[in-house]
Amino acid sequence: MAIVIGVVSDTHIPSRAWELPQLLLKTFTGVDLIIHAGDITMLRVLDELGRLAPVVAVAGNMDSREVCEKLGKTRLLELEGFRIGVLHGHGGYGNIRSRVLAAFPDVDCIVFGHTHAPCCERHDDVLLFNPGSPTDRRQQPRASFGLLHLGRGEIRGEIIFLDGGN
Repeated sequence: MAIVIGVVSDTHIPSRAWELPQLLLKTFTGVDLIIHAGDITMLRVLDELGRLAPVVAVAGNMDSREVCEKLGKTRLLELEGFRIGVLHGHGGYGNIRSRVLAAFPDVDCIVFGHTHAPCCERHDDVLLFNPGSPTDRRQQPRASFGLLHLGRGEIRGEIIFLDGGN
């Protein structure tokens, strides 16, 4: 059985946008699960996403104490025979890829955020997946979010870009 996971990070609502983009909401309608990799800033974002599918989320460096206490900094999911680590990716030393790989040494995929830069690449047998940000593209040409596809012994990431930056 294949499952589809909506993946988002760095929504920064309301400081970067008042609401989630309609394309994200439309795309996430009907997914099996949604992962938010931190910098939510307002818990109402999780409530909105939770109306579309179950949500797993972690806190990021811009999240309030309330959000951090409620969510924690890391999660480990086991779905369809895959182990997926989730964290925001801030803090520590070295580049972000080194940090996230060190945080989850025995997984099939690591979902992270923080940089606002989309990433879907393999490091040995681990898929590193950062959906970017749907509301704050920073120095990226376009805002983005993503999907993870799990099934038939494969885990695959897909970055979805929003037109016009937001």
